[in-house]
Amino acid sequence: MTRVHPEFAYQARELEGQIEGILGDPPNRKNYDMMVEALVSEYASGGGLDDVNMMAFALFDRIRFLDPKGLLREAADYEDGDPAHVFAMATIDGEGAAMYQAITENHPELARRAIITAFLHKHPARWEDEGQSLDELAKSEEAGDEDEMDDTAVSDDFMQIFDQEGERE
Repeated sequence: MTRVHPEFAYQARELEGQIEGILGDPPNRKNYDMMVEALVSEYASGGGLDDVNMMAFALFDRIRFLDPKGLLREAADYEDGDPAHVFAMATIDGEGAAMYQAITENHPELARRAIITAFLHKHPARWEDEGQSLDELAKSEEAGDEDEMDDTAVSDDFMQIFDQEGERE
């Protein structure tokens, strides 16, 4: 499994929550479709929210990934990367093509992150978040507990200063 940058992993998980929240319980596909159409329209006109998840949400149902292995490699670095290289790894045909062109021209770095986020959300079995396995989380939590005790534990010397009973002995 390929490890991805923690921020991409976070964004992919957030996208899932956002999609579920808009679909609602019970799922309301009409509401979902209206939200997607509004986002697509905004981004196609050159506007839209400056938000990775909102852009990924607009892309999610329309985007087709041409180079999954390349996108996984690109997911290793959240801050740096070549947007044009990522744009060549995905496409949108038909409805949404104008949006894809607009976001790649007007918001290249945001679009790069949104494309990778949408890919990771669609393909969760292809990647893992660094440090997110249960074993790794347990180890880091245990290490954190030990460090916490070292920083906050009171030394015996300090305790003896205030130990009145110890003075009497």
